[in-house]
Amino acid sequence: MIDPPALSEWRPSAWPVADDWRGVVDAFLRKPEGLQLAEFVTHRIAAGATIYPVQPLLALALTPLSQVKVVIIGQDPYHGPEQAQGLAFSVAPGLRVPPSLRNIYKELQRDLGLAPASNGCLRRWARQGVLLLNTCLSVEDAQPGSHAGRGWEVLTDEIVRTVEQQHDQVVFLLWGAHAQRKQALLEKSAAAGRVLLANHPSPLSATRGPVPFIGCGHFGRANSLLEDWGRGGIKW
Repeated sequence: MIDPPALSEWRPSAWPVADDWRGVVDAFLRKPEGLQLAEFVTHRIAAGATIYPVQPLLALALTPLSQVKVVIIGQDPYHGPEQAQGLAFSVAPGLRVPPSLRNIYKELQRDLGLAPASNGCLRRWARQGVLLLNTCLSVEDAQPGSHAGRGWEVLTDEIVRTVEQQHDQVVFLLWGAHAQRKQALLEKSAAAGRVLLANHPSPLSATRGPVPFIGCGHFGRANSLLEDWGRGGIKW
């Protein structure tokens, strides 16, 4: 049996990120929250915990700050073997498409008439400028939310804040309560109509709430804004 990809040691220097993200990451790692996170993860690995994903910062490697067009914010990585990639909602080709991503594909079909993709890997989005960011960037096997509140949120707040400060032509898609906590960082974008809110695509909530995910039309709206700005839409 192949071992699931997991962190075997805390080595941020070995995690590739785009050059224009390096300063943000390095500044976080020097902060008390970054040092505390490193201590916590190192302790958990030493205790035998299996921690996903092996590349927590993959989103920052595939989507340089200068190329961000859309930000999609998830919660924490998938907590099953071989699932988490370091990209919100994405799983490796060959794995079963998770329920939330199936609903994302369902809304894409409803909104834009696109047939569901053959797999759940969203690297193709990341390479087009879709920053697929979770609020927390690591998790332990079979323990959802196990690394929440340990420091990652300080980094992901700073990532969102940096995009907000450096771009006037980015769309933020905030699905569900965890993602929508980042809205307080986005006053400028919210005032300009660049922040779109909906329920989380999970089967438990996708059709509920004041703005159900199914029917939100976020993909078409994001592309319309990008095209109005002359940035080109995403090939979802």
